[in-house]
Amino acid sequence: MRRFVLQFNLACTACVALFSSAAAQEPAAQQQAEALRVFLDCQTFWCDFDHFRREIPFVNWMRDRQDAQVHILGTAQRTGGGGREHTLAFIGLEEFGGRTDTLVYVSSADDTEAEIRDGLVRTVMLGLVPYVAGTPIAERLAITYQAPAVAVPAGPVDDPWDYWVFRVRGGGNVSGESQRRRYSVNGSLSANRTTEGFKISIWANGRYSRSELEIPELDTTIIDSRRNYSIRGLSVWSLGPRWSAGVHGSLTASTFVNQDLVIRAGPAIEHNIFPYSVSTRRLLTLLYTIGVAAFKYEEETIFDKTSEVRPIHNLELSLEVQQPWGEIDASLEGSQFLHDLSKHRIDLFGGFQVRLFRGLNFNAFGNVARVKDQLFLSKAGLTPEDILLSRRAQGTDFQYWVNFGFSYRFGSKFNNIVNPRMEN
Repeated sequence: MRRFVLQFNLACTACVALFSSAAAQEPAAQQQAEALRVFLDCQTFWCDFDHFRREIPFVNWMRDRQDAQVHILGTAQRTGGGGREHTLAFIGLEEFGGRTDTLVYVSSADDTEAEIRDGLVRTVMLGLVPYVAGTPIAERLAITYQAPAVAVPAGPVDDPWDYWVFRVRGGGNVSGESQRRRYSVNGSLSANRTTEGFKISIWANGRYSRSELEIPELDTTIIDSRRNYSIRGLSVWSLGPRWSAGVHGSLTASTFVNQDLVIRAGPAIEHNIFPYSVSTRRLLTLLYTIGVAAFKYEEETIFDKTSEVRPIHNLELSLEVQQPWGEIDASLEGSQFLHDLSKHRIDLFGGFQVRLFRGLNFNAFGNVARVKDQLFLSKAGLTPEDILLSRRAQGTDFQYWVNFGFSYRFGSKFNNIVNPRMEN
């Protein structure tokens, strides 16, 4: 009897404990169910979505924009110091419709990926506060402030580098088999100085590769060696919110297009239909350049030239759009040699990524070109190895390529859980 009473009491105690626990958890579960619904959309930079979900658990992360109350649209562009300026637009939906807030986070070139994602998380949390304030979750939030250890003096910053930023890179690879060997080396150097009124950029890169393929049946070895390098410079002056003027120059060489040395230089002017201040969301520019190009060829061309100097001009219309429904990137470019107007090239590029409806995304990118400017074609022609290995450019009147794809996602609209087990 005593054992029965003891078991009964223990059972009752357990039931009370479970009921109390469930009662305590019910308000919290109800609050989480009523938490702000957010859709994260990083279009021009990589977001570690798992990290966002772990670090910001007080919202419900949605798989589709249509289910969200706030759409976070992230875009980014390079800064003069080599970092990135991340613009986060908080676009209100449903009861927040018509409200848009924008925050900016700037990372430096020396920041690691962990530092960048932590900075983005802080910025996203700050931007979500006004929207979360009207939800039941608000009573569980606390705002803290970390004062700087040393007061920062007001006034201009003393920069010993005068805004100049340099970067050097180098690398290579080696691979081989019994009858095949390949190696390559590459390197690059860049220097730039960017201010509101003026920027100058200089960059150089080069690559050399060589591969050898032995064919015992033919008692021969096919050697494929390629070389290309370039040095480019650009100076740009700001002429207001929509106009820019500049000077460009380059020195290039490439075995693929029979060019031992090419020097180009000339002025340029650009007009942006939209102010440059909104360039992370939309950009519509018209760029015109004119100058001189001097060529020195490795082999005599089909026009009986080993070198020549030609005037050339170029006109380019470019469009870039980053919006909640997707993105568009398009350009129409034409270049022409002024000594012979029939020698020209026209390039049309277009691409878009769009959400057609819930869960269905479609993207397509393509380019088509009319090619009438191949002054570099070798008079000696191409060997079968040149053609099969694509180590020399062939004569053509046109070029084109197209990539397209779609994805469809369906199922639960919630996207809160992170479980990376056995993903590798």
